[in-house]
Amino acid sequence: MPRLKIEDLERISEQQKKAMSLRAGAGRVKITVHMGTCGISAGARKIMSQVMSCVEKSGASDIIVTTSGCAGFCSREPMITVEIIEQAPVKYVDLDEKKLNRIFEEHVMKGNIIEEYALAVGSERAL
Repeated sequence: MPRLKIEDLERISEQQKKAMSLRAGAGRVKITVHMGTCGISAGARKIMSQVMSCVEKSGASDIIVTTSGCAGFCSREPMITVEIIEQAPVKYVDLDEKKLNRIFEEHVMKGNIIEEYALAVGSERAL
């Protein structure tokens, strides 16, 4: 294995700072990737990677990415919840990378809910 240089360590440090800043602090949008055992087995790790990639590519600094355990809908995994300030949270289910990209572009960036992928808006209203 080649030796690491100071420049390599600085680059790695900056990458980690960016990744951690997406997981903490206040923001306009919070995206929760449900990562219970059922979610992970259904592909939640790929979804998490895709979320992080979308945020990084967008250059947005006001999006928080976090994880949670099982949301209780194991048969509908992988699943995310999108929360935008002053709007009801939206649970998206049966996700793949293509659906996630559309959700990110339309809902996270523009505020338009993608009803065909949503299980529910808020905690009481099903679509």
